[in-house]
Amino acid sequence: MPRPVPVVNRRHRTAPSEAVVIVGAGQAGAEAAVALREHGFAGRVVLIGDEGQPPYQRPPLSKAFLTGHLSVDRLYLRPAGYWAAHGIELRLHAQVERIDRRAMRIQLSGGERIGYDKLLLATGTRARKVELPGARGPCVHYLRTLQDALRLRESVAPGRRIAIIGGGYIGLEVAASAATAGATVTVVEAERGLLTRVTTPAIGEFFAAAHRRHGVAVLCDTRVTAFLGGERLDALATTRGNVAADLAVVGVGAVPNVELAQAAGLPCDNGIVVDEYCRTSDPSIFAAGDCTSHPNGWLKQRLRLESVQNAVAQGTAAALNIAGQPTRYAEIPWFWSNQYDYKLQTAGTFAGHDEIVERGERGSGSFALLYRRQGVLLGVDAVNMPREYMMARKQLSLQLLEGQAETPRAPLAREFTASRRAA
Repeated sequence: MPRPVPVVNRRHRTAPSEAVVIVGAGQAGAEAAVALREHGFAGRVVLIGDEGQPPYQRPPLSKAFLTGHLSVDRLYLRPAGYWAAHGIELRLHAQVERIDRRAMRIQLSGGERIGYDKLLLATGTRARKVELPGARGPCVHYLRTLQDALRLRESVAPGRRIAIIGGGYIGLEVAASAATAGATVTVVEAERGLLTRVTTPAIGEFFAAAHRRHGVAVLCDTRVTAFLGGERLDALATTRGNVAADLAVVGVGAVPNVELAQAAGLPCDNGIVVDEYCRTSDPSIFAAGDCTSHPNGWLKQRLRLESVQNAVAQGTAAALNIAGQPTRYAEIPWFWSNQYDYKLQTAGTFAGHDEIVERGERGSGSFALLYRRQGVLLGVDAVNMPREYMMARKQLSLQLLEGQAETPRAPLAREFTASRRAA
């Protein structure tokens, strides 16, 4: 498919005295650091992360890593010696306290100051917390970081009673992993179906049936009101009665980390506001990844996306722009989710469709739904049908490049605009 981020002239060089500081060592920040070197940036590159681990993949945390089929070392985005070998200063366990825009420097929690010529904010998101009685107990888990996954993995075992709060991508992937490991799993979802914020009822119903076939209890239109049992979780109190549980996993969305940008006076609105070149209102400060609110010319509105695709492509585009190689960030959003033997691949949007064309057979576990409006393709959901998915994604990309698609201007579903991290 056509690439919105072009291959550029690698002979372009920048002055060795220039310094780029990247705040956030997740996928977007790491990709930006790599792209700077690959595209000829010769100055100083500082990559700052608040975790103790070098940049790693997050998608496997809810799947292969959670079930013990993937080791920690296989999560890392680059080999251990990569960063130093490429002149990238990797600072771990480091918290950035403030940005001094006037002096063009950041300050770390220990007092150290680092100057920059260009600053990239790739601060990501944090798990949205629930404020309910008992929610702060040790048996209530969130899944965002490697440490979260390690802690949860110790608790997932045959016979354990696990309650999942939230029937979105993360919740369902954890449910599938836990059920596969032999745990007794219950999914509690406040909406009337699963995946309601990201797709149509047909896909939600298909995955609800798949989970039930694997022994998972799926309770929709049900709200959790309290976690019962104190230090030792006994049950969840819900609007449909108590749900027995030894531990709970909360997956109800994520919150963009914009506080650092806000304190520096940068505009934020469901993310750090950037233009199509990943620039904030300050010409020396860029932003990329989960934390950004960026324009999408095809959907004709701003989006905040949480996906590997967005982090990689936007992080790369930000690096090119920082290096003086103007590059617009423009892509069709796409996602994927693995649950049991099913791979759901999604591209575009279902919002505003007036027709659904189905390919394949749902009963066979291999089918695709194509969403159209007035004959124009808007998006696709494909389950175990990669060929149909790739054909639809190619068509969407051509529409993006040719400017032929007319799409709704209404806001997208909540979980699509703040979508998902573990793909």
